[in-house]
Amino acid sequence: MTSEYSHTMKYTFTLLTALLLAPLASLHAADDVRLAVQSADDARIAAMSSPTRDQLAAIFSDDLRYAHSTGAVDTKTSFIDTLTSGKTKYLRFDYLEREFSFPAPDIALMTGRVGIRAATAEGEVENALSFLAVWRMEKGQWRFLAWQSCKLLPASKP
Repeated sequence: MTSEYSHTMKYTFTLLTALLLAPLASLHAADDVRLAVQSADDARIAAMSSPTRDQLAAIFSDDLRYAHSTGAVDTKTSFIDTLTSGKTKYLRFDYLEREFSFPAPDIALMTGRVGIRAATAEGEVENALSFLAVWRMEKGQWRFLAWQSCKLLPASKP
């Protein structure tokens, strides 16, 4: 009886330990994924600030749809052309808020607010934006799939 009791206790202890640690492992894995997407986004901002065709091509999905706050929409090709030609140069890209969610295993949504300063043919523009960005896992790498933003109105004064 003692051997059977000991075996049952070991089994119970092992099972309880696994049940208690499983959520921690899941949280750690989720945090690793969030950090990977955040790192990919940091690389995207750096590449957009000092653009080279090869860097941008590696970060952007072939299916990229970049909808600017002006209403203009770029594809991967047109956005890379705009950035590398100097038609638009991002001078500042400061997140005021950036959050991640994962609605599917290979999709990451990034939402938040950002302050952007850019040089264009019309001169420098500075905007506070609200945005939704989509990242997709493609062949083992997080690739930038979509961006949609809108301008935030300045805070009204009383």
